[in-house]
Amino acid sequence: MNVLIIAEKPSVALRIAMALGNDNQRKVMSDGVSYYEIKEPKNTVYIAAAVGHVFTIHQTDKERNYPVLSVGWEASYKVNKKSDYTKKYLDVFQELAPKVDMFINACDYDTEGTVIGTNIIKFVGGKDGEKRAKRMKFSTTTVPDLKESYAHLMPLDMGNFRAGEARHILDWLWGINLSRALTSAISANRFTNALSIGRVQGPTLAILAKREIEISNFVPTPFWRISSIVEKLEFLNTRGDVKDKAVAQRALDDSKANSRNAVVSGIESTEQTIRPFPPFDLTTLQLEAAKAFRLDPSATLATAQSLYERSFISYPRTSSQKLPSTLGLPRIIAELARIPAYSELAKRLIREKRFHPNEGAKTDEAHPAIYPTGIPPSNLSDVEEKLYDLIAKRFLSCFAANARVARTRVIVSMGQETYSANGATILDKGWLEYYQYTTLSEKMLPPLKKGQRVGVASVDMREMMTQPPKRYSKAQLIAELEKRNLGTKATRAAIIDTLFRRNYIEGISINVTEFGMSVYETLEKNANMIVNEDTTKTLEEDMEQIVSGKKSEEEVIEEGKKMLIEALATFDKNKTNIAEAMRKGLQASETLGPCPKDGGDLVIRRSRVGKFFAACANYPKCTTTFSVPQNAKIVPTGQVCEHCHTPIIKVVRRGKRPFEMDLDPNCITKKEWGKREEGQEEKPMATVQPAPTAGTVEKPRAAKPARKKAAAKPKKTTKKKAE
Repeated sequence: MNVLIIAEKPSVALRIAMALGNDNQRKVMSDGVSYYEIKEPKNTVYIAAAVGHVFTIHQTDKERNYPVLSVGWEASYKVNKKSDYTKKYLDVFQELAPKVDMFINACDYDTEGTVIGTNIIKFVGGKDGEKRAKRMKFSTTTVPDLKESYAHLMPLDMGNFRAGEARHILDWLWGINLSRALTSAISANRFTNALSIGRVQGPTLAILAKREIEISNFVPTPFWRISSIVEKLEFLNTRGDVKDKAVAQRALDDSKANSRNAVVSGIESTEQTIRPFPPFDLTTLQLEAAKAFRLDPSATLATAQSLYERSFISYPRTSSQKLPSTLGLPRIIAELARIPAYSELAKRLIREKRFHPNEGAKTDEAHPAIYPTGIPPSNLSDVEEKLYDLIAKRFLSCFAANARVARTRVIVSMGQETYSANGATILDKGWLEYYQYTTLSEKMLPPLKKGQRVGVASVDMREMMTQPPKRYSKAQLIAELEKRNLGTKATRAAIIDTLFRRNYIEGISINVTEFGMSVYETLEKNANMIVNEDTTKTLEEDMEQIVSGKKSEEEVIEEGKKMLIEALATFDKNKTNIAEAMRKGLQASETLGPCPKDGGDLVIRRSRVGKFFAACANYPKCTTTFSVPQNAKIVPTGQVCEHCHTPIIKVVRRGKRPFEMDLDPNCITKKEWGKREEGQEEKPMATVQPAPTAGTVEKPRAAKPARKKAAAKPKKTTKKKAE
């Protein structure tokens, strides 16, 4: 029986071939794509790789408007030119399929991996392809796990496939229809922002917009905090934050009047046991990596995936905080003991026979928590090294002893008022010695006894103001989406990235842009279903019921279509209001500053050939234009150049440092562009082409006007200098 094993990526295909081949595997090239062949006594095993999805959802009719409800699967290269590279990989599967009797889906054991592999089997395996197929399930790409998985093949996980297919179809339908609806609402306006909204995008934007509204509407209120310096240590009044100034003033006066008779009225001592943190699931890994290294959640996932594919850690897309004993935990700890960086810690666990981990509550039927495999990592980038260290030390710390902390609370009385100070002393570091990414600060109190008179240096009252709620970071937003059951562990970071690309949100501490707020407010008022998280939650729950067999795929898709049609009907009913609100939002978001000629707003426009430029909003009365850097985010600063009186903009490019520039290409500030002063680095402005001289707005089908030669075109001497 000949077998075709389908891996999700080339690197995993190689791992599988090495694990099963026992040095008997042969690499075969087909049109520049490799696959592997293992000759056995009675059969041949082929291992070939996909490159993610080689099939995708597409529209099966030619309708350009909305609603679009007719969809199906098609080879990715036929749908999107950017996916042309997938054709060679699909060709390999089509070449091998007639040679085999059985297919094995060895893609990642999650919804996406199931969809990728099962689709290949369905489309290249013929009518009975699914009947001749099995599933490999593994959480690491180590040799033992891959061999074990191959020796114990499972039936295809068709419940996961049907749920995944339903998710793909509904996400595509909601995304394309809602985005077309939004675009059609402002089709009469010239705009630069790419408009899109989706089944999870809308509720995610709503979460951020509601927080932004909370912050905007927040009215600070005063409160008073009373403190005293006792024996050179700050004690706080036990009333806490006092909202009534008169009450706070009476407490202050009473304290001052009796400060000379201050006495220790109570000492409370307790011992606290602090258990180790549980092992990482994907969300807590993203949160911790953001906290420890300021690592973007998308980068965390990509880095963890790279470590997994090279067999250094287990599968990262997991919701589990469990480490079952079947993983061979003592063996993993013993192997970590051979790695110098973890030798001492691991050997201590072995000596103390600590092989039972502290686990968390979260579970995942498909995979355990993230853990190091014990294979010594090599050739790691700086980011990979940091993330691996975080994962390895978190894993080891799960097995260590609890930490013990002695906590003391001293209470001092001054008349009718009492003040307290808290101290902490670490008695036993326990797991804290293993996991240096969290710290427990100690605070020593002076040696005091109950009834002892103490010296008071001062008593003060501070007026303070309440603070608005904080904005989300990307990692915090991912945790919030998980808590609300919006999106999946594999898609949440990508959804947030899409909101950034659409210019709906910005900043490390996420701020909703004026444009993003106009999108939210318009939809919330006129088509609430699009941004209401209850809509998405209902569909998420339905897809989970497909997996359990309680609902059929067809039933859930039809329900999703009905909800979509209802949302679109509401949208169309209010389309005029939506168009006007969006027009105002777009105009506000694209305003760079005043036109130097007539004082009108300079706004971003897009030419018929797709180029962005700045033009006066009073066109055709005013024909002033300036070119702006392409392939960059242009952010108004609200400032105007003192020399040329044009607005100053900030230019933001991915992977490069932002910089500011004015719009006039002949401004004196650009005289030194491209020149390198001795002992100084080239200015970041030198990486941008200067804008041409102001001219007229581009007219339909007009010949491209000649541009004046820029007087100081920046030099690009070497790649290093340009960067």
